[in-house]
Amino acid sequence: MNLLQLPWLELTIGLALIGSASVAQIREPNRAYRWGLAFTGGSLACSLLAWLGFYAEAAQGSLEGYSIQPWLFGDLPFRLDELNAPLLPAVALLHFLTALATARTHMRRYSVSWSLAAGAIRLATFSCHDPWMLVGLLAVATVPPYVELVSRRRPVGVYVLHMALFVVLLIAGWAAIDTAESVSSVRAQWGSALLMAAVLVRCGTVPAHCWVTDWFEHASFGIAILFVAPLSGVYAAVRLVLPIGPEWVLRSIGLMSLATAVYAAGMATVEREARRFYAYLFLSHASLVLVGLELQTPLSLTASLCLWLSVILSLGGFGLTLRALEARFGRLALVNYHGLYGHSPTLAVCFLLTGLACVGFPATIGFISTELLVDSAVDVSPMVGVAVVAATALNGIAVVRAYLLLFTGARHMSSVSLEIGMRERLAVLTFAALILGGGLFPQWGVESRRLAVERVLQPLREEAQIGKRAPKALDSAPSEPIY
Repeated sequence: MNLLQLPWLELTIGLALIGSASVAQIREPNRAYRWGLAFTGGSLACSLLAWLGFYAEAAQGSLEGYSIQPWLFGDLPFRLDELNAPLLPAVALLHFLTALATARTHMRRYSVSWSLAAGAIRLATFSCHDPWMLVGLLAVATVPPYVELVSRRRPVGVYVLHMALFVVLLIAGWAAIDTAESVSSVRAQWGSALLMAAVLVRCGTVPAHCWVTDWFEHASFGIAILFVAPLSGVYAAVRLVLPIGPEWVLRSIGLMSLATAVYAAGMATVEREARRFYAYLFLSHASLVLVGLELQTPLSLTASLCLWLSVILSLGGFGLTLRALEARFGRLALVNYHGLYGHSPTLAVCFLLTGLACVGFPATIGFISTELLVDSAVDVSPMVGVAVVAATALNGIAVVRAYLLLFTGARHMSSVSLEIGMRERLAVLTFAALILGGGLFPQWGVESRRLAVERVLQPLREEAQIGKRAPKALDSAPSEPIY
């Protein structure tokens, strides 16, 4: 028996679930944190083995022999493919490093148990192929954040309103498609429109974006990052909307996402509060990922999937850097110069590196994805290309502005050391290493995303062969490496 043929995917999700239940029984915060970190690290290790097993081409029959899914579900609804294989360890890594970088002063506010539960749901979501099960997981994933807000005694109205709308639209949309006679029927068209609306709400597209800024305002920063950074709404778009959505639905998502990308980037350049600045930066990048998906060309799809992975790593590291600053200096205002470089030079370097990686600075993981997205946008429409470039430029201006306000200017005086701790240093430097490694050696990442595009386009080709739909993406399907 090959070690990589064990059911590592089930173990990834199961360890997080078992860890959540076990840590919930521990009342002492420091002990609960240590056990939670161990379970989160174990889940990350299993996800890496599952990823290696997939790329080692372990025989599917052998995998089924050790999996409990056929016994539970009669099938394999949770499995890896070219699309989600790199996403699963990326999400698990984000959870582990967020827990690792939690300062001792924040351990009481950071619920390790709920973080593990949310992580298990998120990992199951990103490995799910069954549409109805995916809809259910996306709906259930909205519960832990609600519990987070209630436990902190913060307002829940804005969050509940938007997430309830998201869940209703998601269920109604897929129910309409599931009961439709064909993908070209009127019922299926309406279902696709409802799914489009659900995806836009979940991704925070204008005008349904206010829940994101409200969420970052009231939730603990670590939990807030974990809920938005993996871009679960984009996964729903790829699995549920892209294979069957009519062209007008995909075009509508693209136009609204493009407007949101430019608007959110503009807001980030003038935002006066650090958390809201990060929220707008996230909204802009999530919208750019959707723009690449809905351009419907092989190059744009590859760019979008590359940018998706880049956003998880770069915005995840950027958020943890801001979180480490908050742990030392409290809520940060982008109004005056703070002069924090002298106290935390490592945080300053990581802030600038992860921030510039978000906007595609050369030699970072975001460079090749941004370059591919701009090229594909210009090929489709010069105006779309200009809008993408404008959003990227504004995001770059916002990042540099925030860096100057936080780390330069008047010297900040303190009687105690505010240097970064060992665990935080390890977390942010891990993100920095991945960002630079992905930027200096992008070939493998781009090739894996090209293969994922082939996987996504496969059902579209089958539909085109029987005359149901012939999307633009089929006009020139990629057969050679793009990079």
